Amino acid sequence: MANIKSAAKKARQAEQNRQQNASQRTRMRGTIKKTVKAVQSGDGVAATAAYQLAVPQIDSMVSKGLIHRNKAARHKSRLNKAIKALKAQ
Repeated sequence: MANIKSAAKKARQAEQNRQQNASQRTRMRGTIKKTVKAVQSGDGVAATAAYQLAVPQIDSMVSKGLIHRNKAARHKSRLNKAIKALKAQ
């Protein structure tokens, strides 16, 4: 435990930030999972709708510095590729 007031405050802030970041990361993962589930069920319309909700969420995580931009691009690319393959069938 911190002995200095400023260090204690910084520890409290760090814990608040950690919890908020974890919550946002969980939300992003949830949107990705919903998109994957829609693709696996074979519903192109639902998959596209889920993808359109997931993209801003992923981009938001990049702008906040929670994930790397290349990771975001990889997620979006794979989801889009799966949706296009679904529509091609």
